[in-house]
Amino acid sequence: MRLSWIIDNIQHVMLPLEMQVDKLEKAKVDKAILFCTTPHPEKAKNYSEFKKEMNTLFELLSGHSQTIAPLDRMRQNNQEVAQAIQQYPDKFYGFGSLPLGLSLDETIKWIKEQIIGNDFKGIGEFTPGSDEQIYQLEVIFKALEQFPKLPVWVHTFNPVTSKGIEILMNLTKKYPQTPVIFGHMGGYQWMTVIDFVKETANAYVDLSAAFSTLAVKMALAEIPDKCLFGSDAPYGEPFISKELVEFLAPSLEVKNMVLGKNILRLING
Repeated sequence: MRLSWIIDNIQHVMLPLEMQVDKLEKAKVDKAILFCTTPHPEKAKNYSEFKKEMNTLFELLSGHSQTIAPLDRMRQNNQEVAQAIQQYPDKFYGFGSLPLGLSLDETIKWIKEQIIGNDFKGIGEFTPGSDEQIYQLEVIFKALEQFPKLPVWVHTFNPVTSKGIEILMNLTKKYPQTPVIFGHMGGYQWMTVIDFVKETANAYVDLSAAFSTLAVKMALAEIPDKCLFGSDAPYGEPFISKELVEFLAPSLEVKNMVLGKNILRLING
């Protein structure tokens, strides 16, 4: 018997939106947190189209998009997330995009207008392509001191390096009032991330795109109150990601925490 809501802590907007809702329902996932996206691999009709969409993704992961230039595109992306939530308020929460490279005052203004103004529950996904871009996150952490608790979701798999993860860890400790979600468990650095999250009150770990099932098993055993179920759809499937947690969870209590209670506590859902 299920005792709590099941919340996928990261999905990107998929088209058509009805397909995304259908996937949630088939997986028996109550709600998902939506993040914006530029590539849409779910729309690809063949391998060539898929490669084109993935090339766009790799550009994003390299950090080339994290400049002041695409501000209008980021606003549009945030609006797409907000519209999806308006269309299916019982299926989605939202996290909003925020560009790196703005001044402190500009960042505060963006959070007021684009994050608080859209009733988003957090900020991200940040995809820093270099150590310098991870350092730029500090302006955002400083700005968040002006607001009620808003989680920050950071991609920590490739191309983020071990040095980049160390920088993020230092920022997480420096700004203890801001919850930080280490997306994709730190990739190859998953053991380092588990150790850090275990000792750091405001650090959490997303289980999507995990390096191995063993990594998920260890995280569930060591930090069950800090693990967040996620699929990273369309790059993962909510049904399979949920089944993995259910299969590996050592108890019903842990399963319920990881599948929903932990993220709901963070976003005050």
